Amino acid sequence: MGDAVNPKNHMTTFPKTPATIGSSLIPVINKLQDILASSGTELSDISVPQVAVVGSQSSGKSSVLEALVGRDFLPRGCDICTRRPLVLMLESRPPNSEDDRSEWGEFRHLPGRRFYDFSQIRREIQIETEREAGCNKGVSEKQIRLKISSPNVLNMTLIDLPGITKVPVGDQPSDIEARIRRMIMAHINNENCIILAVSPANSDLATSDALQIAKLADPTGSRTVGVISKLDIMDRGTNACNFLLGRVVPLKLGYVGVVNRSQEDINKNRSIQEALAYEEQFFHDHPVYNGVSDRCGIPQLAKKLNLILEQHIRRDLPRLNSELNSRLHAAMKELQMYGEVVESKAEQGAILLDILRRYCDDFSAMVDGKIQDMSTKELCGGARIHYFFQSMFVKPLEEMDPCESLSDEDIAYALKNSSGLRNVLFVPEVPFEVLVRRQIAQLLDPCHQCLWIVYDELIKMDYINSSHPSFIGGNKAVEFAMQQMRSSKERVDTERVSTSEKGQISQTVAASSVVNGVPNQPMLAFWQGNRPQSHNERPVSAGGSSSTRTWGISSIFGNRASSMGTAAIASPEETIHEVERMSSSIQLREPPSILRPVEMSENEATEIIVTKLLVQSYFDIVRKNIQDLVPKAIMHFLVNHTKRNLHNTFIQILYRENLFEELLQEQDEVVARRKHAQEMLCILRQAVKTLNQVESDVESQHRTTNSGADACPGLPRFSDLTNGRNNSSYISSSSKPRARKLLY
Repeated sequence: MGDAVNPKNHMTTFPKTPATIGSSLIPVINKLQDILASSGTELSDISVPQVAVVGSQSSGKSSVLEALVGRDFLPRGCDICTRRPLVLMLESRPPNSEDDRSEWGEFRHLPGRRFYDFSQIRREIQIETEREAGCNKGVSEKQIRLKISSPNVLNMTLIDLPGITKVPVGDQPSDIEARIRRMIMAHINNENCIILAVSPANSDLATSDALQIAKLADPTGSRTVGVISKLDIMDRGTNACNFLLGRVVPLKLGYVGVVNRSQEDINKNRSIQEALAYEEQFFHDHPVYNGVSDRCGIPQLAKKLNLILEQHIRRDLPRLNSELNSRLHAAMKELQMYGEVVESKAEQGAILLDILRRYCDDFSAMVDGKIQDMSTKELCGGARIHYFFQSMFVKPLEEMDPCESLSDEDIAYALKNSSGLRNVLFVPEVPFEVLVRRQIAQLLDPCHQCLWIVYDELIKMDYINSSHPSFIGGNKAVEFAMQQMRSSKERVDTERVSTSEKGQISQTVAASSVVNGVPNQPMLAFWQGNRPQSHNERPVSAGGSSSTRTWGISSIFGNRASSMGTAAIASPEETIHEVERMSSSIQLREPPSILRPVEMSENEATEIIVTKLLVQSYFDIVRKNIQDLVPKAIMHFLVNHTKRNLHNTFIQILYRENLFEELLQEQDEVVARRKHAQEMLCILRQAVKTLNQVESDVESQHRTTNSGADACPGLPRFSDLTNGRNNSSYISSSSKPRARKLLY
């Protein structure tokens, strides 16, 4: 840098005419970014137009940013300096402010504290960086937000990202390059981000790390601005004109060449103003760069970034407005879901009544199948109860076999045990009752499972109604039993004669009962009541007269005792006398402790079949009654009763003033969520209110551009950018309704 340059005579300042570009639009967006940043990471996915500065380490990024601000405030050094993303919001303010200190900086993490000494800003950046990233070259993704207000800047938002490095140093991990690249890509992948790719002029542009990573996020180059730094240190006889004209790596937004302060200038404490004066003199005196002066210098870069950012914001306003309003509605709905906090007893009582009423209504609607948000994936409410009755209660009872656990041996033992010391000719009633009660008892457990509250009212097994019209009855049971025995009777040798008198009688009865597999008339007459009188039976006299007891199916139950009394059985005295007359030379074996009959007679087989049929028939009757009565009992005594009396029960038990606080006490998680929802709602309302302020600025600029005056006569035209004349997506006019603003 030559000593002949007088910075006072060659002071480079930004033109005053472009100050109107984004004079309110960009500051409002900056304010919007501050509002969204106050939510932490909650609203970080709402993208806002901004400029991200990328480049390799020591490419001159920090020098470019300091030149745009006009002050020396960034950490400098020969190695990595930017170790955390620095969001730099430049805000232009009038120079004729009443405050003599017209330039200051303010950090987001230190709200309300202004730094007028820019060396203190540098120190605070270093402290905040070391707090998150350590003191030995580590990096962090957490942003530092700094707003600088000055009359010497144009409105824009820049993000200074860590420089791309290859070799880890200090505490940097071995994959430092990959981490930095991921951090950079996380910012520039956003479609609303303008990429400022800084490449040194003394290296090949085709191998530029900045352009290479920018191309990954912006393949078409439609939102990338190239910066060629350090033009003054190129080899003699060479220039960067081809770079600036986009002949090597084309970019739609073009390139701007700048001259950076050297390390010697920094060591000698030469100011930014002196550096800008030297840059202006360098381009003025250079024979090549003088012809492309609109592409050279920090002032041209500032104007270009300001215009690009302003137009980018203008295009993005409809999307941003829609997204913020959508988030605001969602936040309102969430807060409404948590309800309001109440303190007075009257309000607490009203809320409790409303909660109880809504709960009872929802319960009834759920049972009746009238819920609004009805599920289409599974059964719910009353449908589940109906499914339980039909599939989990009635169906298993239908599939239950009443004789599954009842074998023929069980029935035979029951019949023999009920006869005691006597032989019986008819099916006794006692074993039937015992067996059928035992089988019906199997239905008790399913009923308990279905209706465990009112199980006493489910079924009464004290009385067995044998006169039920569906009961199979004795005649049908005997006929069916005889048909089942037909096949077995045919195999009996009817000519077999036993030497025992008892055996002869049994064979005679069996042979006379079946002829060619069909019951004969005497046997049927026996079961139908025309029993012939045995020669061993004696008439029973009552009141000097004798009467003959008739036997039939009508006396299967209830007359067993009298029938046994009229049988030809010897008296006890006769029995003892007969035993005494037996020869004592015969010694009987001791009976076993458990006696089981070895053979089963035909009469016993018939009795077993008849008993089994009667048990099965009566079991079917009871099962059908249970299937019908248990669901009705549940619906009457449980479901409908609950629907009718639930609300009154709640009022009697819960609606007490001393219980209001306890019942309405919220969980800590709900309190925290409500507080968070209120904070988000407040932030989003501020954001929507701030964004609505942009409309007036857009309309005023639209009127200015339509008047035919060029607001920025010194700025180059960018063919790829839409200007105010062509941007009609957000601008309101007399023929268009104004953009809708949300009431907040």
